[in-house]
Amino acid sequence: MKWLLKKYPFNAEQTVNILGEFGPLVAMFIINATHGIIAGTWALIIATLISVVAMLWVLKRLPMFPLIASGVTIAFGIMTLLTGDAMWIQIKVTIFNIMFAVFLFVGLWMGKNFFKYIFGKTFHYTKEGWDKFTWSFAWFFVLTAVLNEAVRLGFAKDEMYNILGFTMDGVNVWILFKICLIMPMSGLYAWWLTQQMQRYRIDTDTSSAPAE
Repeated sequence: MKWLLKKYPFNAEQTVNILGEFGPLVAMFIINATHGIIAGTWALIIATLISVVAMLWVLKRLPMFPLIASGVTIAFGIMTLLTGDAMWIQIKVTIFNIMFAVFLFVGLWMGKNFFKYIFGKTFHYTKEGWDKFTWSFAWFFVLTAVLNEAVRLGFAKDEMYNILGFTMDGVNVWILFKICLIMPMSGLYAWWLTQQMQRYRIDTDTSSAPAE
């Protein structure tokens, strides 16, 4: 068990965040396939609420990013329940990511770095490093928004498709795209970008210049 804990790459907060994003999508995928979009959306909302409670129980607090994302998910899920249209839950990703990217870009333009404000007490990087980190993530949010729209528009929610031998509707194709492509890609990109940031790290003990 100790060996497994040493090899496990995520801390408690990261684990809760991953499960909080992954769990509701899996629940929606299964229930949508067996009982339809309304039941699937209920599963998404309930699983999201459970993830928020679990986050509060494990971390004794509610981190801002997951809390905002959960709130937006629930709001757009309610719109899907009211209209019976899965489009609302699908475009949530597009709207949220574009708005956040614009927020980051505007912050950089105004000389305000959002990520530095949030994480500056935990991670110590040069201004150039923080700006590159924020700039890169802003463009990544734009990319994922574009990919989300491509899949949403490319796979009609009422049509059936054969994906790797499995028959599923357009909504489940979209969910599968989120689970199998966007989530792993986001994790790998965040890990890669964090590694790149080491060249801008400030040694707080010796106050040395960032490593080249």
